[in-house]
Amino acid sequence: MAQTATMTMVTVVLMALTPICFSKITNGGYLYPQFYDQSCPQANDIVHSIVARAVANEPRMAASLLRLHFHDCFVKGCDASILLDNGGSRSVISEKGSVPNSNSVRGFEVIDQIKAALETACPQTVSCADILALAARDSTVLSGGPSWEVPVGRRDSLGASLRGSNHNIPAPNNTFQTILTKFKLMGLDIIDLVALSGSHTIGNARCTSFRQRLYSQKGYEQTDQLFAARLRANCPQSGGDQNLFFLDSGSPMKFDNGYYKNLMDSKGVLSSDQILFAENKETMEVVKEYAANEEMFFQQFAKSMVKMGNISPLTGYRGQIRKDCRNVIG
Repeated sequence: MAQTATMTMVTVVLMALTPICFSKITNGGYLYPQFYDQSCPQANDIVHSIVARAVANEPRMAASLLRLHFHDCFVKGCDASILLDNGGSRSVISEKGSVPNSNSVRGFEVIDQIKAALETACPQTVSCADILALAARDSTVLSGGPSWEVPVGRRDSLGASLRGSNHNIPAPNNTFQTILTKFKLMGLDIIDLVALSGSHTIGNARCTSFRQRLYSQKGYEQTDQLFAARLRANCPQSGGDQNLFFLDSGSPMKFDNGYYKNLMDSKGVLSSDQILFAENKETMEVVKEYAANEEMFFQQFAKSMVKMGNISPLTGYRGQIRKDCRNVIG
């Protein structure tokens, strides 16, 4: 009896001394930052080194890798379905051909390099879904943004959803209510919407993604006219679809709160950005707070990224660990 009581007390003390780093998932599984500590302790370093090299070669790649994680999580959860190519043993119809992704999402070669290095170090251990989550964090940090511990332990999907990609990912020309609804369907709230939109402090937008607001009455009313004139100069009413524009022309490669300051000056490039300040009082107040306090934005961005990374991951024995992120095994 005394021995049992002593054992119980020791267990309680150890539990109290051990940091709780688990991220509870609605399907019953757990993600936690230490998942690969024993099976692949070098995983974080491998991902970081390759992302750092890619971003050094092309700073734009940071935004591209961050966007890959976002577009993955909003379709079937954070399961690397976005990385699958067409065909294969399961006749996959790739999400890469969807309207939000076609001629737009990029960075697949960097993910391939990371996966190849991890397969050499720790064969069939680190999932492609976790690579996306880690690469998104590292891209943010390398651009000057906040860091956070990434809960890992996701597994990779056995298929893709072209329909989900076409319907679930918020579009630049969606109404505010449509965008908010898409976030809520993923378990994200209005604060997450404003914070995660702040990722547009880096990266580019194609002319085709914001042309509509440049030549509409509503867009005209919501946009600084000198700024709009500069955009129209290289984004005509027809042609130039793939012409690129910085989402934050003031500091396009630096992850900061300049994005929110732009919105307050009516200089948001995408309609989905500017409406955060123009059409909803609650989001307007949050935009003001983040524009005034970069640290507040950074803290919430990190929290919202972890929250987004928890969207319906495959854990336990569900899914698989792919050897090649572009193809399902078997």
